[in-house]
Amino acid sequence: MSIVLDVRDVWKSYGELQVLKGVTFSVGEKEVKVVFGPSGSGKSTLLRCINMLDPPDKGEVLLKGQSLMEDGVNLTMMRARIGMVFQQFNLFSHLKALDNVTIGPQRVLGLEREEAVDRAHVAIEQVQMTDWIDHYPAQLSGGQQQRIGIARALAMDPDVVLFDEPTSALDPELIGEVLQVMLDIAQAGTTMIVVTHEMGFARAVANEMLFIDDGIIVETGTPKHFFTAPENERVRQFLHRLEVLYGGQESVEQ
Repeated sequence: MSIVLDVRDVWKSYGELQVLKGVTFSVGEKEVKVVFGPSGSGKSTLLRCINMLDPPDKGEVLLKGQSLMEDGVNLTMMRARIGMVFQQFNLFSHLKALDNVTIGPQRVLGLEREEAVDRAHVAIEQVQMTDWIDHYPAQLSGGQQQRIGIARALAMDPDVVLFDEPTSALDPELIGEVLQVMLDIAQAGTTMIVVTHEMGFARAVANEMLFIDDGIIVETGTPKHFFTAPENERVRQFLHRLEVLYGGQESVEQ
């Protein structure tokens, strides 16, 4: 399996607050990594370091062997190869769904309108939003807006897609539709890093899970490892709290 993304000894602080403390891991082609842990542990900061929205203080991030931190690198084009789906949907309110998806391929990749529209239609079909392409964001539910956000990332044909707690801003009844879309694109071979507390989704799709606490990867393993025999007491406590909050029967339809 070829390595798509290498994160090597990444450190990040904000003033006196040290958020990441030497994080190292890699993601192979078509792999899904789930990152989880308590609030404030550095999960979102890690994603922002990976796509250079907040460059690391130390360490290195490589995309298919090319460092994003070396002098002279075209960060705009490198970021275009790293899709990002945020907690908030961040759609352009004045643009219809279709145009929200075409704007990146046109402006960043320089595609002609016709080719960008073709790409957008494929991505929108992947997230099951074809019937809403002419709707403005205000006319869509939160789940539908997030699905368009996912289509926007897919339309750039990225090497990897980062998901930063993509269901956290959704009402409970809308979470399932977004998780199902994520499950579908994972099974289609999309390389993904997903920050989430949705353990049913993690159980269904993750190749590996990373538990982060206080800026450090405390434990890694398969979903089976974490749900049957986690080694670290902090991990066991956290998973127990999730089970108390959300129940032990979380699942994603397959």
